[in-house]
Amino acid sequence: MISEEEIKNIDKEDMLGSISTLQRQVNGGLKLASEIRVPDEVDDIIVAGMGGSALPGEVLKSLLIDSKIRITVCKDYKLPAWADKKTLVFVISYSGNTEETIASYRDALKKNCQVIAIASGGKLQQLARKQETPFIKVPRPFDEFQPRAAIGYLFFSMLGVLIKSRLIPDMANDIAKTEKAIQPEKYMDKAKDLAEQLASKVPLIYTSEKLAAAGYKWKIAFNENTKLHAFCNVYPEMNHNEMNAFDNLEADFHVVMLSNDDDHPQVRKRMKITKELYQKRSVPVTELAMKGDSLLAKLFTAILIGDLVAFFLAVKYRIDPTPVNMVEDLKKQL
Repeated sequence: MISEEEIKNIDKEDMLGSISTLQRQVNGGLKLASEIRVPDEVDDIIVAGMGGSALPGEVLKSLLIDSKIRITVCKDYKLPAWADKKTLVFVISYSGNTEETIASYRDALKKNCQVIAIASGGKLQQLARKQETPFIKVPRPFDEFQPRAAIGYLFFSMLGVLIKSRLIPDMANDIAKTEKAIQPEKYMDKAKDLAEQLASKVPLIYTSEKLAAAGYKWKIAFNENTKLHAFCNVYPEMNHNEMNAFDNLEADFHVVMLSNDDDHPQVRKRMKITKELYQKRSVPVTELAMKGDSLLAKLFTAILIGDLVAFFLAVKYRIDPTPVNMVEDLKKQL
């Protein structure tokens, strides 16, 4: 089992401390948005962002999967052509300096969208002040605090705006249950144990559409914290293509299934059968049943566990989980 001494030696910038702030980010994010309302009619919502700053949009899509409002996550320099004055655009860049997001902000203004900017500062804050765009300034608890660890601030500030603007129903009970559920100490041992099992493996994370954002967050956590290739997919679509690759295994995989008792009965049946088919092919499978009284609680519980697993796997590999050196190298050459 991974020791406290190993963690201390590897985690110089306290990524574990960053991950452990998630619980207090819930109310923190809601408070940041307490004064902002959307005054006009909204037909569509776009969340424009990159990397960790796009994750809140993915969570919103999963959370509101049954909503009549179309939700699109834009990870590019331009918004979709259909965006207009009835489109609410959340422009999110934790640093405030992401070039694709700055370009999307300008495009949103050109298209006369309703825009709300979210950042910890940077150029986006400057532009928002100049254009008198509603702006939510999220905290940067310390210098090495990474965008991927700020998902609570970014998501719940956005959710707060939608609730206050009555674009979605009040979710006070679900939010309270979520805050209670995401206690890092409850999942430390489980995360350490799974990290041990994943050593020298390529993680494959499979979920239903309802937990798709959590599966994607696991992938990103492995990519950024562990500096490891990982892949995610969703049921039932993956049953029609990706699973065929298990008849020609060219890598050492470990499958993680995030299950949800509220999924469609046929999706649950597919997951059970698929798990058995993989195990017959000697592929290890770990199923994590997401518990909770709401989809919101399940999503953030899954996100927390994934962040912890990726962190402990980084420690296992003796890799500093905080820096993203290749990303920084790319930015210098752009």
